[in-house]
Amino acid sequence: MRKLDNSFYNRGDVLQIARELLGKIVVTKFEGKITSGMIVETEAYVAVTDRASHSFAGKRTARNEQMYAAAGTTYVYICYGMHQMLNVVTNAKDVPDAILLRAIEPVEGVDLMLQRTGKAIADFTLTKGPGNVAKALGISKKHSGLKFTGTEIFICTKGDSLIPREFMGTSKRIGVEGAGTDASLLYRFYIKGNKFVSGRPVK
Repeated sequence: MRKLDNSFYNRGDVLQIARELLGKIVVTKFEGKITSGMIVETEAYVAVTDRASHSFAGKRTARNEQMYAAAGTTYVYICYGMHQMLNVVTNAKDVPDAILLRAIEPVEGVDLMLQRTGKAIADFTLTKGPGNVAKALGISKKHSGLKFTGTEIFICTKGDSLIPREFMGTSKRIGVEGAGTDASLLYRFYIKGNKFVSGRPVK
């Protein structure tokens, strides 16, 4: 497998990057312990114009500062005071495009994922949903601001891992009902039929 370099993240089309992340392998290596999974679901958030984004209208606070970092930076935020959410920052510095990793299919380190999540069985709920993704991979808010080109959190590709469009689903994002008309934007992408995909039933 080959680690994605910064050129993958440093592009202007966050929707295209969100689609291309499907099928890639996200890896964490903390204290010599490796866990990884194939990305099967993503959501894109478009800089300052997207009402569902933390950076809408140029909002910039201590909470979302990592969104304005250089491409290929991790942005981890806490949802409902408990769920850690791992995002991939893309585009140029100070252009806060980001992609939420909503679901992965486990590849390596399943036993460790079970320990981290407190689950007894490695079924499809293990890494279904962004909170479970971060928990299984050992990611928390303290990991916000790391580089995906580093050694602790990175994303790899195996050959040509692009998912053909006919195997890719597209829908509205989940949990952004308060974003007005932007809640209907088709910015969620997933691998059709994959049991780890969260939210609405997929075909």
